[in-house]
Amino acid sequence: MIHEVDDALRELVRAEALGEGVDVDVVFDAPTRDWAARRNTPTVNLYLYDIREDLGRRSRGRRNLYDEEGRVTARTLPPRYFKLSYLVSAWTQRPEDEHRLLAALLTCFLRHEALPGARGGELGSTGLPVPVTIGLPPPEDKAFTDVWSALGGELKPSLDVVVSAPVAAAPRYPAGQPVRDGLAVELGDRESEAERRRAREREGGGQGQGQGQGERERGGERERDGGQGREGAEGRDGGGGSDGEDSPAASGAVPRPRRARAHRHRNGDR
Repeated sequence: MIHEVDDALRELVRAEALGEGVDVDVVFDAPTRDWAARRNTPTVNLYLYDIREDLGRRSRGRRNLYDEEGRVTARTLPPRYFKLSYLVSAWTQRPEDEHRLLAALLTCFLRHEALPGARGGELGSTGLPVPVTIGLPPPEDKAFTDVWSALGGELKPSLDVVVSAPVAAAPRYPAGQPVRDGLAVELGDRESEAERRRAREREGGGQGQGQGQGERERGGERERDGGQGREGAEGRDGGGGSDGEDSPAASGAVPRPRRARAHRHRNGDR
């Protein structure tokens, strides 16, 4: 990704800041004291001195990845942006020529809020713009004088160009198979199968208890009917033979007159 940004900056500077036919080199070397001593041609130096994440452009969530038929094949995290800070300086034999080169470079970068042109590779695969800023105040933890001191060279006028490049390196999560069947709606009560089963068990238990109670009641009635029948039969047997003899009506015999009564009748005759 970084080398792609380098190539895009080189093409932009050659096309719009320098123009055709201008014999000026565009390099990305560290502008140290030794390098400055070896230089013998006009040069524009774009030195990459800092790389850090652009937290203000970080986004959350996941995005879908599609195949040629437009189906979701996987999901991944959004690209993360990283700030590539370039120290842009001009090197010639005369300070006036360096100032003219810096002015042309400033105008070139101000024309664009993002790197122009068709890009391939990793930058082009994201399909996202690559923002460019120039001349912004440095962060509190960074000063240009410290950069020049670390390089061991003399302080020179320079431009600070920051490119926020998206990086799509993130884990991919495979997506499930697409739904091929239509939507089906099933209507029913909201109680669960377990609740329906318990209700059926309660109903079955109540019916069993009711049947048992009915059988007991019918059994009691039969016992009472049987007792009343036996009591009636015993009463009939006891009433006919209270004097120890069978009833004439029951035996079918002809009644005979009592002797005492006949005796009284004989006495009366006398």
